[in-house]
Amino acid sequence: MAKRSLYQRLRSTAQVRLTLFCLGILLMIVAVIIGPLPGPGFLIVFPIGLMLCLQNSAWAKRIYVRFKRRHPRYAGWTDRIMRRGSAARRRERAALDTEVNISPAESRDDN
Repeated sequence: MAKRSLYQRLRSTAQVRLTLFCLGILLMIVAVIIGPLPGPGFLIVFPIGLMLCLQNSAWAKRIYVRFKRRHPRYAGWTDRIMRRGSAARRRERAALDTEVNISPAESRDDN
């Protein structure tokens, strides 16, 4: 059996999960405030806050899934920034689907 990391062990308590969720909310608020300032602050701080919220709250995850269904273009962008595993799997699946959908006649035209 593999040992769990310190972060995973700490996240097992409700108090730590609540603290990390509140920290994520705080980071997203700070990101909106520092957004107009020069530099990439918003692009660094906001995804970190969003990741903390999504990892520690089922409620936030449900809202994010609804957002992804309504706005797939923006959701793909945020998944890539946050390096979510689901985004990587979705891109691989789309690449396989495009390869499968190419007919032999189309592949001969390319040569």
